Amino acid sequence: MENASGKNIIKTVDLSKTYSVGDVEVPAIKSIDLNIDGGEFVAIMGASGSGKSTLMNLIGCLDTPTSGEYYLDGINTSKLTKNEYAAIRNQKIGFVFQGYNLLARTSALENVELPLMYDRAHRINNPAEKALEVLRRVGLEDRIHHEPSQLSGGQQQRVAIARSLVNEPSLILADEPTGNLDSKMSVEIFALFQKLNDEGITIVLVTHERDFAKFAKRIVELKDGRIIKDYMIKDRLYAQEELFKIQEEEIAEEA
Repeated sequence: MENASGKNIIKTVDLSKTYSVGDVEVPAIKSIDLNIDGGEFVAIMGASGSGKSTLMNLIGCLDTPTSGEYYLDGINTSKLTKNEYAAIRNQKIGFVFQGYNLLARTSALENVELPLMYDRAHRINNPAEKALEVLRRVGLEDRIHHEPSQLSGGQQQRVAIARSLVNEPSLILADEPTGNLDSKMSVEIFALFQKLNDEGITIVLVTHERDFAKFAKRIVELKDGRIIKDYMIKDRLYAQEELFKIQEEEIAEEA
């Protein structure tokens, strides 16, 4: 694998993706230049059809670009074989999706262990021990033997976040991670993301909700397949403070 030195976790150069619909060529993203350094927490925003999901799929090595280059943690992904592409996705990226994507009738511990089954490099010597460690990290050490149906939505998403951490990735990609959760559970999940980011984990979030984007440190806005804004957040929200406000409101309502 070709490796280039530098602190970028993500670097795209003139990245474009065009889909063919019959005889029609439909450009989804156009000439994207994006740099994200290690330790950043970036929210990618845009209306439906803006290209944010396509960009997320390219960053996540779930799809390949039509043109341009993508460097992941210094590795030029366009130079990789199909097997190397799958390996870098497994080793360097943790995914968190809106729908949790947990296996039913399978314990939290077993769900978290699952990515390690595909770890051809065998970087993790004891999968069960590592899975337990990351479940503790997300506050679910007392739920390790529970199946998804026995967990709340917020707890299921915590299992999914633990699963994204188990391979010790360079990057976590979260695609509308609180789309199925109520407001309080959503803020709890963002409190966890902020905690993990404070520990040095790079997080890229796709969301259409500006209030949730403000839990990140930086916002990249897309329109018609291009970046139209890229800025640091001045009025950043802190999830623990927001949780405290929610709890105060709940107490006031009960009084």
